[in-house]
Amino acid sequence: MNSTKHYPDNSMDFSLTLPTFVITLREGVEAALVIGIVMAYLKRAKRSHLNRWVFAGIGAGLIISGIVGVIFNWFMQSVGSSNPSISPILEPLLEGVFSVAAIVMLTWMLIWMTKQSRAIKGEIEGSLSNVLGKGRKAGLGIFGLILFAILREGFEVVLFISAKFQEGFMPALGAISGIAAATAIAFALFKFGVQINIRAFFKIMGFMLLSIVSGLVISALGHFDNALRILSQSDRKSESICFYYEHFVREHSCVLGNMVWNSSKVLPAEKFPGAILSSLFGYTDKLYLVQAIAYVLFFAIVGTIYYRSLGDRLKTK
Repeated sequence: MNSTKHYPDNSMDFSLTLPTFVITLREGVEAALVIGIVMAYLKRAKRSHLNRWVFAGIGAGLIISGIVGVIFNWFMQSVGSSNPSISPILEPLLEGVFSVAAIVMLTWMLIWMTKQSRAIKGEIEGSLSNVLGKGRKAGLGIFGLILFAILREGFEVVLFISAKFQEGFMPALGAISGIAAATAIAFALFKFGVQINIRAFFKIMGFMLLSIVSGLVISALGHFDNALRILSQSDRKSESICFYYEHFVREHSCVLGNMVWNSSKVLPAEKFPGAILSSLFGYTDKLYLVQAIAYVLFFAIVGTIYYRSLGDRLKTK
């Protein structure tokens, strides 16, 4: 069975680029700040000749992240093609698993990195001070520091794209565009001394990231529900898996409860502007009870923790 027929043709839907664009833009600027701190420190220490190790770390990090992305994509395709009988179940199941992994990684990035960001400059300069005292190994130490910074952001993006792998090339295009925009901002900051309110930038990007991750909660639950529904239809022994059934309704969930709204005729999620709202805020034109509860709880709990961490950060400045 060709699994691609289960999904609409999204090959030119530019709204699919928005989530990965936002994530790579935010994290790209953060990585650029780390790189800028390293290069500024090397300049002060009159060791600018080590900048080549900085650029080598950037290149290696981007290449490795790209290779990981290719391996993920190959894994998805090979699993589906080598097991056509279970492919209809495996695809939504894998989408759900990668969505959960992306939720965990991006939530950690949003909260933990915000709390730790006030100490990043001191930690980086402390690490550089130790590295530069190691003579010939200084270049490798700088290379490792930059490589780790790039890979940390790169793996998060790869996970997010993998969670949306059925949407084709467009999420990857969004990631590439985000990296390009972050590079342009970094170049403007360090080459021309352009003044950008970094605090306001990260606050806006943080809210958008919170919205995107909350939307992933809805998507993940939908993928798992779809996998269980397909499994329940595969044989009689599995019929009891779908314990929820709504009478007199054409479309009902397997385990997510009753539908709380259906705006597919008024604002379909696959068409503009619903596609934009879906990409940035997790909008769906068909929402079920468990999804609605999970979305509200996740947004409220993680949002509260995030904005409290912002407040703590401001108090320490």
